Amino acid sequence: MSVRIDGKELAAKLRADIREEAEQYARQHGKQVGLAVVLVGEDPASQVYVRNKIKACEETGIRSYSYHLPAETRQEQLEELLDGLVADKNVHGILVQLPLPKHLDAERALKHIPSEKDVDGFCAENVGNLAMGRAALVACTPHGVMKMLEAYGIDPRGKRAVVLGRSNIVGKPMAMLLLNADATVTVCHSKTKDLAKVCAEADILVVAIGRAKFVTADMVKEGAVVIDVGMDRDENGKLCGDVDYEAVKEKAAYITPVPGGVGPMTITMLLYNTVLAAKRG
Repeated sequence: MSVRIDGKELAAKLRADIREEAEQYARQHGKQVGLAVVLVGEDPASQVYVRNKIKACEETGIRSYSYHLPAETRQEQLEELLDGLVADKNVHGILVQLPLPKHLDAERALKHIPSEKDVDGFCAENVGNLAMGRAALVACTPHGVMKMLEAYGIDPRGKRAVVLGRSNIVGKPMAMLLLNADATVTVCHSKTKDLAKVCAEADILVVAIGRAKFVTADMVKEGAVVIDVGMDRDENGKLCGDVDYEAVKEKAAYITPVPGGVGPMTITMLLYNTVLAAKRG
C-alpha cells in the first residue's frame, strides 16, 4: 500500500510561509506584494481559475489587481494594458489567463511581460535559465511537484525519472527540474515506442498527458513514486487523473491523488513566485 502525497496539506503549510514573507515585505517596503491577473473573455473555466487566484492572494497578504477585458478586446488594447502593468512599481507579477480568445496572439502578448514579472515561468528567458541551471521563475506546476518530492523526503538524485508528456507548461520544465536535481530523465510522448515498458522502468513517474486513467498498474514499477498531474473526467463524469489511482496505489510507494494532489500546489507556487519576484525587484 502506498503513501498518499497530500498536496492540499502541503499547500496550506507553504501558504502560511508565503503569507509570513509577504507581510515581512509589506513592513519593510510600506506596500504589499502585488499580482496582476488579466482575463479576456467569458471562458467559464478561466473565470473559476481567476477567482481562485484572487482568493489565494487575499489569504496570503498579496494584493491582487484584476483586469477582466471583454472578448472583443483588440491585440493592441491587451498589449497596452500589459505595458502599463510592466511599468507599475506596485505590480511584481503579471499573469495572463490562458487560453485567450482565438483572434488574439497569446505568444505576441506574453512577450510584453519581462522575465522578472513572469510569475508563470513561461517566457523564453526563464525557461532558458532553468535549462542552464540558473536562478529563474519556474513554471508553477512542475515547481510544485519538486516541492512535493522534497516534503516527502524523495531525493531524485541518481534515480530513473520518466516524464509522460512534453508540453511547455509541464512536461519540458518538469524534465529540466528533475535533471537539475541529478535524476536520469526520459521524456515520453505519443510517438514513444514501448511506452508501457519505459514507464515501468521509472523510479519516479510524472504523468501529464490529459487522458483519464491512462497509466495502469502494469505500467508502474513496484515501489515507484507516481505523480499525477492530470485533471480529467472518467466515464461517470467524476474528476480523476491520468493515472488509474485505485490500481496503481497497490504498487507505488508514493502516489498523488486527484483531486487533492498536484492541483493545490499550482496556485501556491504562483504565490511563491510573486513574492520571490517582489523580493528580487
